[in-house]
Amino acid sequence: MKFRFFAPQRRAPAKDDSTEIWWRELLETGDFDEYLKFLWRYLYRRGYFFFSYVELAKDLVVGILYKRRGKFARPFLHTALMSIFFVGITFGPLLVQQATAEETNVAELPSSVLRTSTGDTVFLTEQSEDVARFRGGEVIEHVVSDGETISSIAQRYNLQQDTILWENNLTANSSIKPGDRLRILPTDGVQHRVQKGETVYTLAKKYGLGDDDAAAQAIISFPFNTFADDDTFALTTGQSLLIPGGRPPAKATTTPVNRYARVTTPDAGAVSATGQFVWPASGYISQGYFWYHQAYDIANRGGGKILAADSGTVVVAGWVDNSGYGNRIMIDHGNGFVTLYAHLSVVRVRVGQTVNKGDVIGDMGTTGRSTGVHLHFEVRQGGALLNPGNFLR
Repeated sequence: MKFRFFAPQRRAPAKDDSTEIWWRELLETGDFDEYLKFLWRYLYRRGYFFFSYVELAKDLVVGILYKRRGKFARPFLHTALMSIFFVGITFGPLLVQQATAEETNVAELPSSVLRTSTGDTVFLTEQSEDVARFRGGEVIEHVVSDGETISSIAQRYNLQQDTILWENNLTANSSIKPGDRLRILPTDGVQHRVQKGETVYTLAKKYGLGDDDAAAQAIISFPFNTFADDDTFALTTGQSLLIPGGRPPAKATTTPVNRYARVTTPDAGAVSATGQFVWPASGYISQGYFWYHQAYDIANRGGGKILAADSGTVVVAGWVDNSGYGNRIMIDHGNGFVTLYAHLSVVRVRVGQTVNKGDVIGDMGTTGRSTGVHLHFEVRQGGALLNPGNFLR
């Protein structure tokens, strides 16, 4: 269907040639409305056909590129990478220079001032200063490097050597080697796990701070100690509490005295180890196996008998030196394994005799460097201390 363009016939203006009269007459005849309707239909149809052809051409081009996308992928990729390199080389030095200037400005600020990422300057509050001073109250783990000593590590973290020794169950004669992991407290003192019935007053007295309000206040004032009730400073059983300036209580020691029972376990004759260990005592594990405590502590307030974990020959019996083991027994099982039983109150075997698996070899006690009635049980192989939990059944 063809459209022909008909322009509306303009009436001659009145004799006075007034534009207002001309427009009024044009509108009154209705020719102008017809002209606008015709123009809209014409442009709509022409525009519709034009954009239809544009869409058709676009679909054709996209189809060709899609079919040959593998061929065009490499040029597109190279172009994108070159653009990135260009931007980096052009603007990279400017960004680095700006970042360096900002770091310099931050370094020049006093310790009580902090520059934010948006460039704003704020003053540190008392709380934020505590976070910086005590590392947020976090106990971190330090891996020993070549040449490091307890003294150098303590100096690095601004702590006393004793604080590191106490936290890691070490003594002044202990040695460390590269790869060892040490727990580092945020400040000098002792970390304590709260037990039932303990209060800030009892803990202050226990760790040598004193038994008055001022001593308890030292524990309360440490900003990262938490309490079940902030009004009464009540403690929750099992929570960790830092005792600033505290010292661990002295462990009870006894004079080295060999204690042999009047009635001992008879020699078992020829024995052969089974390779599997039984539990040497009844009770609960008061301290498990860690890198600084390579044994099991099995506690029982009532004491009890100590059994041979497997068959073997007794190679040590009694308090043979001034070590913290106290009365101990060592059994060589003849298959590369040796077990040790320490802190015994009574020894019921003699060096050189053999025992069967499960034979009574002594009684649980608290001799030596011990804080309560328990058995210190070790499993050794080739001189190395192994995790008893991997062998006990």
